Amino acid sequence: MKIICIGRNYKEHARELNNPVPESPVFFMKPETALLPKRHPVFYPEFTQDLQYEVELVLRISRLGKHIETRFAHTYYNAIGIGIDFTARDLQAYCKKNGLPWEMAKSFDFSAPVGKFFPVETFQDKGNIAFSLFKNKEIVQKGNTSEMIFTFEELISYVSKFVTIKEGDLIFTGTPAGVGSVNIGDRLDAFIGEESCLKVDIR
Repeated sequence: MKIICIGRNYKEHARELNNPVPESPVFFMKPETALLPKRHPVFYPEFTQDLQYEVELVLRISRLGKHIETRFAHTYYNAIGIGIDFTARDLQAYCKKNGLPWEMAKSFDFSAPVGKFFPVETFQDKGNIAFSLFKNKEIVQKGNTSEMIFTFEELISYVSKFVTIKEGDLIFTGTPAGVGSVNIGDRLDAFIGEESCLKVDIR
C-alpha cells in the first residue's frame, strides 16, 4: 500500500506558495507509516517550527493498473474520501532552497490522516465536489473539484505511466488555497459537502 500525493493541482494554492502553475501533474509519495490511526491525535513533531495543514480529497484505488488511458481511469477507483497532507513547511523551504527532495518535510510518521470514504456512486458529479477544512470551528480552506487543474482521471492516467497502482493505494488529489499553520491544542475538522468526515487534534 502506498500514498501518492499530487502537488499544485489548484492554481490559487500554487500562487500562494509562489510556485508556477504546472503543465503536467506533480506528485510525490508518503509511506504507509504516514497514516494516522483512527481517533489518534497528531503530536507536533520536534523537528519543525511550522507544521501546516493541506486538506485534500483522496481516491481509493480498487484495482491494479499501469499505463492507464484517461478514458478508462474512472474504473480504477471505487471511493472518495478526505485527508490532510501535513507539511513541515520550514523543512520544505530548506529542501527547496538547497535542491533537495521533500521527504523529510512531507513523509514523516502520521503526516497523512485520512477520514471517511464514500462510494464513487454517492457523487452525482465528480467535477463538482465541495470540501472544506475548519480550524477551531473557523473555516480556513474551501475547495471544489471544479477548480482542479487536472481531473481525477487525468491524475490516475499520468501517475500510472511511472508507477503501477494497486488495490488499496491512496491518491491525495491536491489542496486548494488557504493552507496554514497549526499549534498544540488546535482541532481540525474536514468536510465533504456538509458532512464532517475527519477530525484531528494537535497535541
